[in-house]
Amino acid sequence: MPKINVYLPDDLADAVKEAGIPVSAICQRSLEQAVRRVADVRAAVAGKLSPEDAVGRLTALTPRTRQALTLSIEQVQADGAPSLDTGHILGGILSEGTNLALHVLRAVDVDLDQLSSDLASRPTAEPLSGDADDDVRRFSAPASSALQAAVTEAIALDHNYIGCEHLLLGLAAETDGIAGRALRAQGAEHKTLRRAVVAALAGYVHLRAQSPAAPAAAAGLVAEAVRRELAPLTERLTALERHVGVGRA
Repeated sequence: MPKINVYLPDDLADAVKEAGIPVSAICQRSLEQAVRRVADVRAAVAGKLSPEDAVGRLTALTPRTRQALTLSIEQVQADGAPSLDTGHILGGILSEGTNLALHVLRAVDVDLDQLSSDLASRPTAEPLSGDADDDVRRFSAPASSALQAAVTEAIALDHNYIGCEHLLLGLAAETDGIAGRALRAQGAEHKTLRRAVVAALAGYVHLRAQSPAAPAAAAGLVAEAVRRELAPLTERLTALERHVGVGRA
């Protein structure tokens, strides 16, 4: 049977040994669940299933994520586009209007109106996933990869759901997609967005703990949490710019 090494911090390794926890069995179950989730989304977005059918098969989607994907499908149909690409998915996230991904984008100073304009003016379509078929509208290859990456992001964050924030990270990670290029054009790199998502989620947890009845404070709290998380990176960039003379008169 093949072996996979699992590396743990020293204190955690000592605690696991002391507790007598069956590491191999736990890892096997966790990996089986992760593989099943990735396989499910891969099957849902590949082959001849329509995007509508695929969304119906992805049971881990949150209501906002399902709505965002539904809006992206409606846009594809309105445009008469041959496939659902990453730009449509990001457009659906923007159109949904209430999801965490939008708070994250605002917190990292992305101009949402400009982002929408950039997506609307995208000049080319993305390559299809699988063989072309005039009777079936499919996900593009980058969109398929982005959705799989979204599941991987959710697993890495130990989440049992797929939210718009995971979709955003999947889109940013897909280097060949229209959405990823539009995000990077505004400085929203995958690494920055991932740190921002983690900070935003922590902000929401804090908000619920402090005042469950204060949803109006969510945007400000998320922005503050994200800025606090990204502050060290911003300071390092500023110091580097001073060192090389960027911005000097």
